Amino acid sequence: MKYKVFVDGQMGTTGLQIHERLEKHPNVELMMIDPEKKKDIEEKKKYLNNADIVFLCLPDEAARQSAKLVTNPKTKIIDPSVGHRTTKGWTYGMPELVKGQREKIAASSRVTVPGCHASAFILSVAPLINMRIMPNDYPVTVHSLTGYSGGGKNLIEKYENKEVNTPYIKSPRPYALGLSHKHLPEMKMYSGLKNDPIFLPILSNYYKGLAVTIPIYNHLLSKKMTSAEIALSLAEYYEEERFVKVMPYQPMDLLFDGGFDVTACNDTNKCDIFVFGNDENGTTLILTRLDNLGKGASGAAVQNMNIIMGIDEDTSLE
Repeated sequence: MKYKVFVDGQMGTTGLQIHERLEKHPNVELMMIDPEKKKDIEEKKKYLNNADIVFLCLPDEAARQSAKLVTNPKTKIIDPSVGHRTTKGWTYGMPELVKGQREKIAASSRVTVPGCHASAFILSVAPLINMRIMPNDYPVTVHSLTGYSGGGKNLIEKYENKEVNTPYIKSPRPYALGLSHKHLPEMKMYSGLKNDPIFLPILSNYYKGLAVTIPIYNHLLSKKMTSAEIALSLAEYYEEERFVKVMPYQPMDLLFDGGFDVTACNDTNKCDIFVFGNDENGTTLILTRLDNLGKGASGAAVQNMNIIMGIDEDTSLE
């Protein structure tokens, strides 16, 4: 069976990625609006309401407005923007979050796709809280290093403009220094934390690939555990998952000259979780990577679509 699918905002970074994945999808019939009419509200309403599934690849407020145009109760919406991630009535599109989440996604007509930073963070922390290893009031700190593609078309143009030769373009750049970031509400809500984590995103001079680092003091955990035991618990939590893999504890053979490859999940829908530790001083480091345009955006969006369709979850995904 083929489903009629419309991508609202197909020329944006995420929209282009989703469109590319859907072109080779065996169960999708793509609906294409005339580019000259994409801002015509009445024309857009026709596409939104004639589609079986709609992707809202738009700025946050525009996504909220487009969602309101859908009046056909049979049309299902998948929103990769921030617009509805903590909105009542929308299902959080992270199938691996808890048991039963896939069933919620499959039954939902409104699914919101997690953010890239939030995806790596929640996949790392939520299991620890769900398994009562980490207390929900743990003072979590997280750093997230990401490629510049996550900033959208304007930022991509700035980084790829060869005439721009300012030092800050060439070096990693921490931002959101007011400790306020649009991913924080979902990071808190879906990880199970009582308080916002202290979150520092860092933009760097490479196209894509994201890694979050989460340091842990073992003595502050709810259970007395070594770093290796934490790694084993995470591995058991995700043992049946296709796209989330927990690596063996302290896998030095997977490093490159002792360093971590942030880009190893690029061009896939995979998320790799690493656990390192020092039992002498009782500290653990969780290091989680994904493609910010893959599992952090378009890949996750298509994964959710596959679940809604009731087909193999990895269709058109690697």
